[in-house]
Amino acid sequence: MFSLNKKPTAGLPLIGVGLRHHHFEDALNSPANIDFIEVHAENFFARGGASHAMLSDIAQHYHISLHATSLGLGSSLPAPQKQLAQLSNLVERYQPILISDHACFSWAEVSGIDTHAGDLLPIPFNDESLQMMVANVERAQQQLGRQILVENLSAYIELPGSTYREAEFLVKLCQQSGCKLLIDLNNLIVNATNQPLLSCSAKTPSSSEQANILAYAKQWLNRVPKTLVGEIHLAGCTQVADGEIMIDDHSQPVSDTVWHLYHYALQQFGAVATLIEWDENLPSWQTLIAEAEKAKLIAKEVFSTAQKTTALNKLSSNHLKDISGEQ
Repeated sequence: MFSLNKKPTAGLPLIGVGLRHHHFEDALNSPANIDFIEVHAENFFARGGASHAMLSDIAQHYHISLHATSLGLGSSLPAPQKQLAQLSNLVERYQPILISDHACFSWAEVSGIDTHAGDLLPIPFNDESLQMMVANVERAQQQLGRQILVENLSAYIELPGSTYREAEFLVKLCQQSGCKLLIDLNNLIVNATNQPLLSCSAKTPSSSEQANILAYAKQWLNRVPKTLVGEIHLAGCTQVADGEIMIDDHSQPVSDTVWHLYHYALQQFGAVATLIEWDENLPSWQTLIAEAEKAKLIAKEVFSTAQKTTALNKLSSNHLKDISGEQ
């Protein structure tokens, strides 16, 4: 066993990785210079068992973040109380530093039974959806006694009826419910890549936006106030040929495009907690941690440059004051 200093480096974001069963033993037996571990909440809804024993051990060495997929915050049918109660039990037990779910539709009544779709489905960005999501987020936060983060979705169909851009909709959600955003940068790239192939968008990007995927993603980020961002997700996915739909399968290293966008996001939002996701074709623990190290290097570059710029501006200001005083 080992002991890690959980205090983050001053001025830098917390950097973590998503933990899958394949890496449980590695996380315990191979010390990693990361700040937190994210787990999928639903994998631990059972009251006891080996998974809880393992997670309890891991929680002795890393902060825990709970990432949920079952609340269906954009559903007209609220998640069953049982789902919220199970998540609440986890929150009480592990005291996570972050709690998150998605801006999606998942719950519906089928033959009189509350049924989860088994997927994260898109919603139209309009006032009706906003009202439902605000109510569901407020209910979840009241039950948990904590603020939650809501993640932007990778969507493969755009529903008719949207009256807001996605970013504008999510900003209103935060302002009205008190939640914050978990911005998944790879989801932005996937959606921007697929945009020309989707046919019923109410807010179709301009041709110049479509021509430059990175510019489109940056414009999305520019619509979000700095104070509303609580976490960033980084991931990679299988690349596709022109004209093919890109799927956010979390099966590859973070792409150069996403790394570039991460650099920009840190400049926009500051030292926001950052997570590396990798769910399919799992790499070695060392490869996963190496991705987290890349994130740390980019953060150091961004914030050391910012500190130097601040120092130079202060020095210049003082110099001008001295000159002014001599005249």
